[in-house]
Amino acid sequence: MDKHREQRYVEALKKSSEKIKELLEELDSLKKGEPVAIIGMGCRFAGGADSPEKFWELLEQGKDTIVEVPPDRWPIDQYYDPDAQAAGKMYSRYGGFLDEVDKFDCSFFGISPREAASLDPQQRLLLEVSWEALENAGQSIEALKESATGVYIGIFSYEYGGVRLVSGILDEIDPYSVTGVAHSIAAGRISYLFGFQGPNMAIDTSCSSSLVALHLAAASLQRRESNLALAGGVNFIISPECQIGFSKLNALSPDGHCKTFDASADGIGRGEGCGIVVLKRLSDALCDRDPILAVIKGSALNQDGTSNGLTAPNGIAQQQVIRQALKNAQLSPQDVSYIEAHGTGTPLGDPIEIRSLTKIFPDQELCIGSVKTNLGHLESAAGVAGLMKVILSLEHEKIPPHLHFNTPNPHISWDELSFIIPKESNPWPKTEKPRIAGVSAFGLSGTNAHVLIGEAPKESERVNLVERPLHILNLSAKKEESLRELALRYQEYLDQMDNTAKTEMGDICYTANTGRSHFPKRLSVIGESITAIKQKLSEFLKGTITKGCFQSTDSAKINLDPVFLFTGQGSQYCGMGRGLYETQPLFKEVLVQCDELFKAYLNDSIISLLYSGDIPENIIHQTLYTQSTIFSIEYALAKLWKSWGVKPSVVMGHSVGEYVAACIAGVFSLEDAVKLVATRGKLMQALPSGIMAAAFVEEKDALQMLQGFEDKVSIAAVNTARSVVISGETESIHAVLAKFKEADTSFRYQLLKVSHAFHSPMMGSILEEFRTVALQINYSKPKLPIISNLTGKPIQVPIENSPLDWAKYWTRHIREPVRFYDSINYLEQEGYELFLEIGATPILSGLGIQNMSPNKGLWLPSLRQEQDNWGQILDTLAHLYIHGLKIDWTGFDRPYSRRKVILPNYPFQRERHWVEPKHFYPNSGNKKENPCLNERQDASLPSISQEKAAATETRGNISEQRESSLEKMMNQQHQTLRKQMEVMSRQLRALKGRDGVRTDSALDDLPK
Repeated sequence: MDKHREQRYVEALKKSSEKIKELLEELDSLKKGEPVAIIGMGCRFAGGADSPEKFWELLEQGKDTIVEVPPDRWPIDQYYDPDAQAAGKMYSRYGGFLDEVDKFDCSFFGISPREAASLDPQQRLLLEVSWEALENAGQSIEALKESATGVYIGIFSYEYGGVRLVSGILDEIDPYSVTGVAHSIAAGRISYLFGFQGPNMAIDTSCSSSLVALHLAAASLQRRESNLALAGGVNFIISPECQIGFSKLNALSPDGHCKTFDASADGIGRGEGCGIVVLKRLSDALCDRDPILAVIKGSALNQDGTSNGLTAPNGIAQQQVIRQALKNAQLSPQDVSYIEAHGTGTPLGDPIEIRSLTKIFPDQELCIGSVKTNLGHLESAAGVAGLMKVILSLEHEKIPPHLHFNTPNPHISWDELSFIIPKESNPWPKTEKPRIAGVSAFGLSGTNAHVLIGEAPKESERVNLVERPLHILNLSAKKEESLRELALRYQEYLDQMDNTAKTEMGDICYTANTGRSHFPKRLSVIGESITAIKQKLSEFLKGTITKGCFQSTDSAKINLDPVFLFTGQGSQYCGMGRGLYETQPLFKEVLVQCDELFKAYLNDSIISLLYSGDIPENIIHQTLYTQSTIFSIEYALAKLWKSWGVKPSVVMGHSVGEYVAACIAGVFSLEDAVKLVATRGKLMQALPSGIMAAAFVEEKDALQMLQGFEDKVSIAAVNTARSVVISGETESIHAVLAKFKEADTSFRYQLLKVSHAFHSPMMGSILEEFRTVALQINYSKPKLPIISNLTGKPIQVPIENSPLDWAKYWTRHIREPVRFYDSINYLEQEGYELFLEIGATPILSGLGIQNMSPNKGLWLPSLRQEQDNWGQILDTLAHLYIHGLKIDWTGFDRPYSRRKVILPNYPFQRERHWVEPKHFYPNSGNKKENPCLNERQDASLPSISQEKAAATETRGNISEQRESSLEKMMNQQHQTLRKQMEVMSRQLRALKGRDGVRTDSALDDLPK
């Protein structure tokens, strides 16, 4: 090349490099702002909303979850006082509460009962809901170990932490007291137990915590710190202290309801719950066929800064954070059609929020609502609750009713607004323009967050050119009772469907198999339809295991390192593998590849021979075609099993089967294997015919009977301790068999259906020609142990790995006997117990069972001539699964178009793990100090009469309710004083009346 042309090439390369750099920078820039998909969510809200489906039912039906404080939290009568200024009292008796917060399935998460009792229920709930959210996203937690999965948790309450650490009862502090209640551990424990290694943090910005967590999680994905992320929040109301504190702030609504935007709005009603969403970059979610529920278009955070007060909202800051979110999402206000407002229902906050929205969305018909009217204010979980409401509204194409909106707040200029507050469900249908909603959360801390959510992209049309006729559903659990309950949940789930349902059985099985962790207690169910699988689940629940249903047992575990056994001649038949060829793309692809390679040597198509029906059936039994079809079918089967994650630890073939074994082990390429097999078959086909017979005698007896016939007959295989195959010239074989029969009248034998006398002296004439071809092959050191037919032990490859040594081996392989019996003995001694036969007929399995110790080993076929291909191969796959082998279920369904669907969650087996109620009520008489001292402290409080007088003075009169309450308190105090006097009396009497002290009259003066 001349210098001028060289210079031009250099310049061109330089320009290309610069252009590539620009494109990469542009791509990186796009990725940084890439939308984030929400692919799953889980929740636990009041009113029985323990799943997204039940949460939507609650929202759609306009249910209010506010109830009186349950007795398992604190005795409300002891702490209630309608007077907001009453010391140590709360003026609201209501809130949104979860059921059975004291229960937890600690064994499922590997936590001891002792530690479980110390765990803040917020930590427990985060573990369960995170697990369910990942299940709903179709993410196997088992597969996420050591992955860059981030965890971002909003958490505010520390009430359970006060039980031991600040209760004053120091001897109650145990090794788990700190880790059980620390906020950082609440987030960290999720990553620890699930094995995540992405960013992890607990976020406390009070009421905006969970939406801040979502913002940070999305940013982490866009920066590629994480590849998957959990975001959400949790809030619990365990003890009365915080409720009392909110009372002193006058922040609570006396009736416990958030009457957002209504004239009666008088404060928040507190609620508890947990919500978790699973996030992934949109491009990754589309690639992974994840269920995309919605898309985060953009988000923003800011702070109120100096405002009217530390806890007072700042309208300007609210406007700024929404504008910034719109800018980050590259959206205009006109793109937004719904706002899930912060909407706490406070006289000050509601008008400020509406005025802020007016500045951004003037004259715009905007629908506004707040989930707080259903659940109360969930504080650190409030934002994620509103987010989930939006996601469900997008999915169901309707906006649920906003409750308690009867008389519009007079401090809001409704006549000047186009905003809509939906008192009933409002349609929100899909249109050509994607629907966008904003979600706001404004923290008591001053930290504000706004997130813009868009509907999921339209699902691309799925086209399955082929479909397997049978499906396999796998369920698993850690306990037997959990497995049965899970099966029941699936049966009920399938009861809601039929065979014409939108959700297909293939999608259900795909999600269950790929999107769940697999535990020791396992159940596999095979069926062609929803109805068939539902029926088998029903039978299982009745205690009957029917055909196509497989359950793991508690029998001794076996070594799960698979041995692949490749069948030799005699296993062939027309149509073998047809069901897989027609409905399994990978099997067909590999078989076509083999067919194309063999055409160069056969001048015929093995596929036509197998499946066309135009070629006489006897042709397949001609050695030239037999060995080629056996090799092709077995190679395709091996590739299929490997694509399903079933990979051999050791391989062994019988005669021609060893060529497949060697190819799978990497000794030679497929092209070279085809060349050897085709040459071998062609040379053998040209030989004179002979016969082979299975003789049921020991090898030593066979050798003795063959004396005098060595040049015509030899042992071709030693299959069992009392079964050999003799092979050779026809007349000589018959003579040997007659000799056997004469020596032992009980002698049995069976002539084999073969075209030639393989592994006999009749093979001698082709050895040199075959050796010449074998020298042309490129050989490599095996990547897997190959059990040799010649020795019954692994092939020992010379250091040089020379073609000469390999050619010599394969030449000997034609002539010398197959030592199958020795091979199985060796494998048993080495501890192998799982044998998978890779062939069209399970010939080797039957022989192998005879060679192993009684009840030892698991022998599984790939195909059987008399059984449907898919029926047999899925039966074997089910056996592998229930015995604990790890299956690549993603690979199993890779050739088919699948989508993930929402399935039943794992049934946790919860038990009570809780500190005793006395720890919550240090003033309830359960402290260990002298009770007299406690009573003295109580007596030092202002008297009821003094409180009553003060109240009368300041308010002029007392309501009947207040009067009744004061009367009740007075009676309680009198009873307390009476008990105090009784204690003192007993103590004084113990002093034997010293100094003449009497107490009876004092007791008589107290009311009874």
